[in-house]
Parts: sequence; structure tokens; C-alpha cells
Amino acid sequence: MADDPRMHAWRGFLEAHARVVSLLEDDLQREKGLPLTWYDVLVQLQEAPDRRLRMTELARRVLISKSGLTRLVDRMAAAGLVERCLDDHDRRGRWVELTDAGFERLRDAAPVHLRGVREYFTGELDPGAANVVGEVLWRIAKKAEAALGERERPR
Repeated sequence: MADDPRMHAWRGFLEAHARVVSLLEDDLQREKGLPLTWYDVLVQLQEAPDRRLRMTELARRVLISKSGLTRLVDRMAAAGLVERCLDDHDRRGRWVELTDAGFERLRDAAPVHLRGVREYFTGELDPGAANVVGEVLWRIAKKAEAALGERERPR
């Protein structure tokens, strides 16, 4: 098992992910007072049509629990970075919308985050390696997403 290059890759992925995320979190918190989870929510909303997503879609896109997301969105709304809105077509549905203040906070924090991504991750990849790593990681992510979708379907 210890000699299996696939297990070596797995352990390397786990170690790299944990350390890089920790560094990115520390940089954003120290320099901009913004948790990485907040930054992720702001990015997801900024990239969405009309800068808003349903809570269920936002939960699918960010990497925290749905209950954790509800508390996070409540704190972000209290800070004026997002708004929770009712869905006009489905009264049970809720939208989370990026506010102008949230967009400005994202724009202010983005250079710190992108600098960290370059310094701790992409700076270690030449273009050929970046293509291979990106292709493999996206293939794994899509396979895992499909497996999660299968698990969520009623049986």
C-alpha cells in the first residue's frame, strides 16, 4: 500500500489541500478580516446570474454543510454583504443575493486571495502540469458529483 503511487497522490492531495486552504484562510483573515468561507459565498454569488442563488444551489456550490450555510448566510446578511429574499414564484424558496457592499468586499479581498492561489498552488505548476492536474481533478470532481447525485435521489 505504501508503494502505491495512487495512494501517494491521494495523501499528497489531502496534505496540499489542507495546508493551502489554511494559508488562504489565514491570509484573508489577517489582511482583510474576511473568512475564506465568506469569500467563497461572495464568489459564488458574484458569478451567478443576477448575482443571486437559491439556498439549495448555493449549498451545492460551497463546501460547507447546509446547516452551516444557513448560519453563515445569516451572519453575512447581518454584515450587509448578502440579502435573503423570498422567491416570487415559490414562497417556500429563498434566494441569497449579493449586495453592493458584498461585491465591494469581494473586490477588495480578491487580490489577496488570488495572490495566495498563485503563491501556494498555481506557482508550482508549469502549463503542461497545470493542464494535467486540472483535467484529472475536474474528472474526479465530476465523478464524485454524479455519485452524490445518485445518493440524493429517492429510492
